[in-house]
Amino acid sequence: MAKLHVEIVTGERVILTEDDVDMVIAPGSDGTLGILPRHAPLISTLDAGELRIKKDGREESIIVFGGFIEVTPEKVIVLADTAERAEEIDLARAEESRRSAQTAITNRESTMELEQAADALRRANIRLRIGQRRGSRRGSSDSG
Repeated sequence: MAKLHVEIVTGERVILTEDDVDMVIAPGSDGTLGILPRHAPLISTLDAGELRIKKDGREESIIVFGGFIEVTPEKVIVLADTAERAEEIDLARAEESRRSAQTAITNRESTMELEQAADALRRANIRLRIGQRRGSRRGSSDSG
């Protein structure tokens, strides 16, 4: 049975390199992409959201915030602006980011500040949703 090789990288690090993947589900900017082995070649931009890797009945979640995905029949390469594994999410830090963004939205002084705060709120909400569902760290002193 055909499988996929998957690579997920950011400008700072390699997030994942995995062989024998059954399926990748990615947050494309025009909707969710479901990628199976032998998929038609594709290049797309990514939206912020959960990228899921399915292999041998298990599923791993990686949060991506923008970037690109390149698909060939046997390979998926993700070049993400920012990405992190679900288990790396610090829920306490994400909750603090959410509160800070909500305060910034309430106290905004310009359209630019509103857009930045709305983006920060969206990122924090994604981290909280995925982190709570996937059992992330509950409050760590690690920076990351």
